[in-house]
Amino acid sequence: MAAQARSRDDAGETLGATVVGGSGFAGGELLRLLAGHPNFDIAEATSRQYAGKSVGSVHPNLRGTDLRFSDPGDLDSVDVLFAATPHGVSMGQIDEFYEVADLVVDLSADFRLDTEAQYEEWYDGHDAPEYLDEAVYALPELHREDLPGADLIAAGGCNATATILGLYPLFEAGILDGDSDVVADVKVGSSEGGAGGGAASSHPERSGVVRPYAPTGHRHEAEIQQELGASVSFTAHAVDMVRGAAATCHVFPESAVSTGDLWGAFREAYDDEPFVRLQSGGSGVYRYPEPKAVAGTNTAEVGFELDPGNERVVVFSAIDNLVKGTAGQAVHAANLALGVEETAGLEFSGLHPVGSP
Repeated sequence: MAAQARSRDDAGETLGATVVGGSGFAGGELLRLLAGHPNFDIAEATSRQYAGKSVGSVHPNLRGTDLRFSDPGDLDSVDVLFAATPHGVSMGQIDEFYEVADLVVDLSADFRLDTEAQYEEWYDGHDAPEYLDEAVYALPELHREDLPGADLIAAGGCNATATILGLYPLFEAGILDGDSDVVADVKVGSSEGGAGGGAASSHPERSGVVRPYAPTGHRHEAEIQQELGASVSFTAHAVDMVRGAAATCHVFPESAVSTGDLWGAFREAYDDEPFVRLQSGGSGVYRYPEPKAVAGTNTAEVGFELDPGNERVVVFSAIDNLVKGTAGQAVHAANLALGVEETAGLEFSGLHPVGSP
């Protein structure tokens, strides 16, 4: 199926894309990215709540487009369907999505985990476990070789993405292994809660806080453990920003490591990656990874600091949770799956200075 889409693109034609759930924050980011993508043409953006209304009436940054939301009950055939729906929707409609699209890219948690047993443990089970073997976890830095020709892609969770990107080089280099002690603390902005995030995400409640909301048992922990092959003690905090996720991870390697060992591990993992930037110490205000420095971009910043006194390594990573942590990751993975230049539609820098990221 994906090969058919690639042949059309190779012939110079654009690829049709539908966004199901286009009225949410992740859906809006998908529409923004696809509208500026040289290889995709937006065929439909669906929303039950806003069917018939202009996209710009919901996403003011997209005013000027003539695209209107349609009802998701009547989908046209396209090359790729992006599902930006709440957890539980895609697993119930996956057969319908497959009928109309060569490639399905799901932004929810419905296909991120490998087994039905994991969904029984971390979620409320799974309605379509027969599809779990088909899904490819989207993060290209880990799964680039698995993405070409994929039919079903599962975009990673934003907290998991930030944490995995920070820690992955240490596991890949053998500095950490499955028995290593890892503590991950993530600070995340209010947009993680979605457009209907509720009272906890409203500005009066969110302003000025550093609030632990998942001290233990956060569902993204399952993805982190799956992708890294190790147990990770994970805590999430809600903080006073709109966009961004920043992970600070404390690790304790079994053997002594040097700063040179760490630089070697991170460079080996990321020197050729177009959307990962190493930022570790140096001068200036932004010495370590920080969400404000990558706001609005598909770039992840990663860095580290060695504490030889207690043989600890502190790893930092920062992303825009709506782009690298959601919509940008989905587009990046779709580019690779469909044979499009992987950086297409994603080569833009952020802004500085900005207010709340």
